[in-house]
Amino acid sequence: MTSQPLKIGFIGLGIMGTPMAGHLLKAGHQLFVYTRGKTPEPIATSSATQCISARGVAERADIIITMVPDTPDVEAVLFGENGVAAGLGKGKVVVDMSSISPVETKEFAKKIQALGCDYLDAPVSGGDVGAKNATLSIMVGGEQAVFDRVRPVFELMGKNITLVGGIGDGQTCKVANQIVVALTINAVAEGLLFAARAGADAGKVRQALMGGLATSRILDILGDRMIKRSVDPGFRIALHQKDLNLALGAAKSLGLALPATSNAQQLFSACVSHGGAAWDHSGMVRALEKLSNFEIGQKAS
Repeated sequence: MTSQPLKIGFIGLGIMGTPMAGHLLKAGHQLFVYTRGKTPEPIATSSATQCISARGVAERADIIITMVPDTPDVEAVLFGENGVAAGLGKGKVVVDMSSISPVETKEFAKKIQALGCDYLDAPVSGGDVGAKNATLSIMVGGEQAVFDRVRPVFELMGKNITLVGGIGDGQTCKVANQIVVALTINAVAEGLLFAARAGADAGKVRQALMGGLATSRILDILGDRMIKRSVDPGFRIALHQKDLNLALGAAKSLGLALPATSNAQQLFSACVSHGGAAWDHSGMVRALEKLSNFEIGQKAS
């Protein structure tokens, strides 16, 4: 951590944001927070100062972190009434750790920089487990000097911290990450469903696969959720759909074909049609189970 406590703002205290903010508090930093709705108990009962607006956070903090669901949410937090921009002073840094559009990110950065402040886009991967364990992968876009200034803060929340390139490149990296994650979820779901339908113990198959080339964090964490039939988020299917929409929209503009990504998105859509928008994204397996009329854990006939 840094030698002196920092004044850090944190906006967005959801499943990911709450433990991330908690690590900053644990490290002894002065934290100013704002979130829609009720402040989660771990933060409400801590030394964090609760602000009544995003502007209030920006007025008090030197580094302002946003961690909200989607592009319009970031725009509203930054530039809406009593938003971050209204409370900024020269020399402050805005760090968006949400997963949003790379194109809009560049526009947001220009507006913040015009106020004499710096900007980093720094989306994360690792899910709620990574957030709780401070082992997130953090993909950063921005200038080296700004990255160096904020890196000690990132190190309190993550382990694999990479300056990918300029503004927007962090978000581009996150979109690529979400493609890989979605396709790996699909592969794990199909593999475990195949094993179960063939009469094998899916749990033992997963255990065996963990020792070979097929091993992955998806197989480890989400494969376990599939077998236990737990769809508690985690990372909500609706949010992963949002990320794949970014991927498919960008692919269209770039003239790219991403057929497997399109298929994964359709499986997520099938889950949503069955009321699964708020399921953990490992719940994709349920769409495949519906197609096969067989569930993992069911006795094969």
